[in-house]
This record gives sequence, C-alpha cells and structure tokens, in this order.
Amino acid sequence: MLEALGLEYHYQHGKKIVFPEIEIERGQRLLISGFSGCGKTTLLSLIAGALKLQAGDIKFDGINYSTMSSLLLDQFRADHIGYIFQTLNLIPFLSVSENIALGVRFSQSRKSKVSNLNQEVVRLVSSLGLEREALKIPVSRLSVGQQQRVAAARALIGKPDLILADEPTSALDSDTTKKFLNEVMETFDSNKQAIIMVSHDASIAPYFDTVIDFNKHYA
Repeated sequence: MLEALGLEYHYQHGKKIVFPEIEIERGQRLLISGFSGCGKTTLLSLIAGALKLQAGDIKFDGINYSTMSSLLLDQFRADHIGYIFQTLNLIPFLSVSENIALGVRFSQSRKSKVSNLNQEVVRLVSSLGLEREALKIPVSRLSVGQQQRVAAARALIGKPDLILADEPTSALDSDTTKKFLNEVMETFDSNKQAIIMVSHDASIAPYFDTVIDFNKHYA
C-alpha cells in the first residue's frame, strides 16, 4: 500500500536525516520508536504529504506523491489518511461529536463510507471507551485521556486507508496507555487499513507486528 524509499530531510539549522526504507501493507501495524528529535514526526509529516519531499519517493497504492500538487496532496490526505496528532489538534469549543465528525467533513470519499454519521460517531465513542453522555460536551471539559480517544475517533471515522499516530500515548500513564492501545487496535479494520505509530516508548512494541527502531538506525 505504501512505499517510502530514499527519504532525506534537511532542516534549516543544518541537520540532515536519512530515513530507513518503509513498506507497509493493508492490515499491518508498524511502530517507529526512537529518541526525541530523531525525525519521527518529520517522517509522519512526509508520509501525510504535509511536508514537501526533498529527496526520495513516496508511493501510495502506486501513486507517486511527486506527481501531485500541494492542493491534490491535501485532498489525498483527507481522503486516505487519518491523523492522530501529538498535540491532538481538537477544536476546544466544539463538542465531542462535532470534533469527531470533522474527520469526514473535508472528504466525500470517507463520508460515503458512513451510512449514518450519528450512529457511526456513537459506535466509535463506545468502542473507544467514552460514555455517550460525553457526545455533546465541549472537548475542553474532558481529561487528556478522553481527548486522546476523541482524536482517535476523528482519525478512524470513514475508514481511511492509513492511520498515522504521533506519540498518542505520551501524556497517558501505563494503565491508560494499555487500555487506549487495546481500544484503537480493536477498532481499526485489519482487512482494509494499516497503522503507523511513532513513539519514544518501546514498551508498546507488543501491540505491533513490525517495529523500526530509529535508535539502532542512527547508532
């Protein structure tokens, strides 16, 4: 489904990162672990098409990112990629249900996979361990753990082909991390979707079938 080959990124302050090759198929769960500042978030941004390629190629179902304009990449990302941001990027004054629905607002493709939006929001909320009573509450009133679940539901709604997750458990304790990961892995469709998660926490490796350790890559 996804190939990322020969990627390099040069930062303005002079640092250069050469990334390992990545190939991922539908159903695969890939963890990229490594120390802070090793380029994990940059790699996700490149795969999402949010950062311009400087070297190398990314192909998604055979489509090369280099053939698409920035506008087309933005739409491609909306249609095919669900992103769980490290900073969550939730809209604080919107309700839980409104935040989750944003996942299909800019993609007719993902929206077409949802026969009943309200029912799908309720299903995701339930499967991710949130109470239905929280649906109308502004997300600013939720705990960090609850907000993480809202961010995950927004990424999962409409069944995008690829889920990207940037340190989604960084603010969670050990028990909450396990519960959150169990819920996400049970909710994502292993027949049609793939997930790439980056984390500095190597202890979550058992939840994934493939692990790339940036610490070893840059040793």
